[in-house]
Amino acid sequence: MNPVLGLVLADLAAVVLGTATWVATAAMVRPTLPFGVRVAAARVADPAVVAARRSFTRAAVAVGVLTAVVSVPLVLVTANAAVVAGALAVVLFAGLTLYYRAYRRVLAAKRDGGWAGEHRQGVTVDTSFRAEPVRVPWPWLVPGVLVAVGTAVAGGPAGTVLYQAGTVVVAAVLSLLLVRARPDLDAARPRGSARRYRVYLRGVARLVLLLATAVNLTLVAALLPAGWPRTVAAVLPLAALAVVFLVWERRVGQAGHRLPAEPGEDDEDSGVVQRDDDRHWLLAGMVYLNRRDPALLVHRRVGVYWTLNLGHPVAWVLLAVIAVVAVLALTGAVDLPERHNLF
Repeated sequence: MNPVLGLVLADLAAVVLGTATWVATAAMVRPTLPFGVRVAAARVADPAVVAARRSFTRAAVAVGVLTAVVSVPLVLVTANAAVVAGALAVVLFAGLTLYYRAYRRVLAAKRDGGWAGEHRQGVTVDTSFRAEPVRVPWPWLVPGVLVAVGTAVAGGPAGTVLYQAGTVVVAAVLSLLLVRARPDLDAARPRGSARRYRVYLRGVARLVLLLATAVNLTLVAALLPAGWPRTVAAVLPLAALAVVFLVWERRVGQAGHRLPAEPGEDDEDSGVVQRDDDRHWLLAGMVYLNRRDPALLVHRRVGVYWTLNLGHPVAWVLLAVIAVVAVLALTGAVDLPERHNLF
């Protein structure tokens, strides 16, 4: 393949991926959390919310098209891979800016309209998540372990095997943490939201464990001779998992809100709405800070992610450890395994 043509295709793929990520992020969040703002079910179709969604989608697509129009000629002229990285960065940063702008619009409509005072507020606690917690589906980790063991038995580089072992451990620990984290339930429909969240959590745990397999296969592909077959082999596992994730997310939804209701759940109404805690969520529902909340790990309002409660002292200890390790690695004080260029 012509190198320049390859860069052009990579540039277009990066722009499309970045744009689609933001559009999907806005479309797949729970209806009661538009752009990270908590609203009651009665306000989901409010004109202000609908207008913010439409405006964001149109602007995000326009940014993607404009970025492609500018970046493709630059790639053709310079044949520089940095243009591809720059185009992706522009799309992602612009998407974040547009998302935050939409968040501010919905938040202003909520404040000016007095939406928070329209319903009684409350929280729900389901003790069954402690008494009968969601189990980690350990068999889903077996393929990742087998890939790592196979690499070691075949005489693969120690650095690659170390990365693979670390990936397996991280996936296992992360799955344990996620299934033990505080569930994100809806006080308006406590029974139905708890059932959906269990299904959702099992799916997330499986995807995290499958990620170990995809990453380990990519590390194996990095050992192949340089060329486009290696690139395809390296990208394929992660791309396949991404497709699986998108299909699953489309069917299940954030916290399971897209799952069909069981008999009786459609009529469930506790008489309260979820407590308004917007003041603890920063950057359009991406950052959580609440000193009075004992939870360390909480489900983010955006996407299928969890985040640290920055009001918890342990969160700052963890961030400090990560920062120290990063500084030591950058300064060469800690030797990391050799990296392989997949491209």
